Amino acid sequence: MALLLVSLALSVGPAICFNGGSLTFTPGKRYPDGLLEMHFYYRESNRGPCGSPLNWICESGDCSYLPYTALITDEVTDQDHSNQTLWCQSEGHMTTNVTNNGPFILSDSGCCWENNVHDVGGWTLRTRVDTGQRSDTQSPNRSPVSAAVSNIRIPQNCFQNFPLMVNDPDGDVVRCKFSDANCSSCHQHPNIHIDEGSCILHRNGSLALGLHVFELMLEDYPVSDITVTDGNGVSSAKNAFNLTGNTNPTPLSQVPLHFEIQILPPVQGCVPGANKPSFLTPTPLHGEEYHAAVGHVLEITLRAQSSDNSIFDFQVSGPFNMSKTLRNEDHGVSVATLTWMPQETDLYRHVPVCFTAETLNSQSEMRCIVVVVAKSKVLSGEAEVSCGDNSISIVVKKASMEGIDQNWLQLRDPTCSLTTNETHILGTMSLNTCGTTVEDSGDFMVFKNEINSFENPNAVITRRNQVKIGFSCQYPKVASVSSHYVNHKSDYIFTESSFGTFGYSFEVFTDNSFNSQVDPNLYPVEVKLMEMLYMGIEAHSALPEVKLFVESCRATPEDNPYSTLYYDIIKDGCVLDETVKVYSSDSTKYDFEIQAFKFTGGFDEVYISCSVILCAEGSPNSRCAQGCLQQPSRKRRRDVNQETARHYITQGPLRVLRQTQHSAEENGGSVHVSASTGVFAGLFVVSIVVLVGLLVYNAKKTRALDRMRLLSAF
Repeated sequence: MALLLVSLALSVGPAICFNGGSLTFTPGKRYPDGLLEMHFYYRESNRGPCGSPLNWICESGDCSYLPYTALITDEVTDQDHSNQTLWCQSEGHMTTNVTNNGPFILSDSGCCWENNVHDVGGWTLRTRVDTGQRSDTQSPNRSPVSAAVSNIRIPQNCFQNFPLMVNDPDGDVVRCKFSDANCSSCHQHPNIHIDEGSCILHRNGSLALGLHVFELMLEDYPVSDITVTDGNGVSSAKNAFNLTGNTNPTPLSQVPLHFEIQILPPVQGCVPGANKPSFLTPTPLHGEEYHAAVGHVLEITLRAQSSDNSIFDFQVSGPFNMSKTLRNEDHGVSVATLTWMPQETDLYRHVPVCFTAETLNSQSEMRCIVVVVAKSKVLSGEAEVSCGDNSISIVVKKASMEGIDQNWLQLRDPTCSLTTNETHILGTMSLNTCGTTVEDSGDFMVFKNEINSFENPNAVITRRNQVKIGFSCQYPKVASVSSHYVNHKSDYIFTESSFGTFGYSFEVFTDNSFNSQVDPNLYPVEVKLMEMLYMGIEAHSALPEVKLFVESCRATPEDNPYSTLYYDIIKDGCVLDETVKVYSSDSTKYDFEIQAFKFTGGFDEVYISCSVILCAEGSPNSRCAQGCLQQPSRKRRRDVNQETARHYITQGPLRVLRQTQHSAEENGGSVHVSASTGVFAGLFVVSIVVLVGLLVYNAKKTRALDRMRLLSAF
């Protein structure tokens, strides 16, 4: 391990081609004299000698002393094992004490990027740091974290979306941009659009073969307005990021993420597992959060399969002291085990780990996770999991987690809580609720969830241990659960501490008697425009006196209630669509009919999602008692003893049948009229026939146009 001054220049040696890099930072101890210990972690990818340290300088602000006081360590984390020396990645750790006299900018730059299709030459990694104390956390800001593997390869016809993983330790909103205002020379990719909120790259044009350079800047913004106070007591306002507002808030920090993507020649197919490696369970899902403790070994298992080409390696971007071991299984399956023991200097870090499975001719998708390092080991407890046809149940022994309060435990979806008895903590959920995710692992469909502890967001300290209990159920693909889950949304099951386990069924019915459900095997349900649809929601609860309230229903063209394209049917308890008729029934049912419609723009499917609440019958202050709110009041505090959280339930898809037009055929504005009958009639008769035909055609065309205009309004 080399110990170097940060101002040490790069050594003279073989040429180094820059492949990408990133930098993140996290504060450490605050000293009595006001100095703050700051830890910077950077990753560098290149083609050439490994482990060459970057040359960080103080670009602006009160940090001119930093290059002379900071020490860095730099070690190789992973490198190419294909005998071609295509890439090498290292991680550096820079520690220094900084003053609290306002923001400063740390940067490094050099030449050159590896030869690329847009001739991008020099590179600059620029980081903006503010060491002031935040009013919400009472601590200095921590930067967003992200990473990318060194050598990303995608066939030209397989690049559609490329999701990046971004995590913020303070829970801030993170935006991803192609560059910051101070980097006019940074490369703006002409044929790639980035969704700044989700940090997903979308192709919006053809991509040339070869290397493409991506120079991104990650910015974090608080979720609510705060102040940041420096060592002189001067406070500056930091506004929350608002997509709909006209404000242009200043980010808390800016950190770089640079990488390359090699666009390969087109291939015959882009199917995971066939044309490229496919990840299998128990490989972590993209964006998952793992927990580790100082001095305790963490193991992460990566498992992938490739039928066409054997997997020879897993490419990993992780911390410098993470080790990797490989082994092969039958049927083209390879496994990598990542092992890492966090040190004291890793305490409270959020460490990104990205990985791909590699064959000589192809590469899997890139997945990234975050490892959160704590002082002590996260409690996992003793749990028993039961897998039903449509649900997962977990039972945790209280004795295995002494001192744990179930009121501070939750599933992935925070609206789902748990219930308890004297000896156990219990939870039941359906396969499509409470944040349960589904993963295709090859021969099985795997449904995963986890129990996590959470903190009071306004508390500065805590005396509770951290809890994380992951659990899953897997079902063979040959079973009915796969098609049952994908095409027909089965019953939704939730658990909340005050209401126990309860559920909702959401069905499509054949008529307005609401007695005969559409067979789940017939999904997607085929409908015709303007015909009546009959749908019903029913609540299921062991409690004797409860009331169902449907607060909203909206239609979307995809299986996502938060889709940007939607149509409100019911909102704030008020029916908005004029074709809706609600049928009176008992307090736990909500039956309604609506005239079928479709979205304009070529969409043929419609999903209906409703927000539902279960209330204690007769509660005067519950949301159920409020009914339709024409002018919704400000957010009120939910009484957990009188009503459940809002839960979204979805049914669909409803597929609109394409109707055949029987009007006269139109082609380029001209009408083709058969004149074959003119062979057997005189010229006068032919003229009459043609004239009558034209009149009939024009009348039909007018009616058809009126009908199309009417349908397009739905």
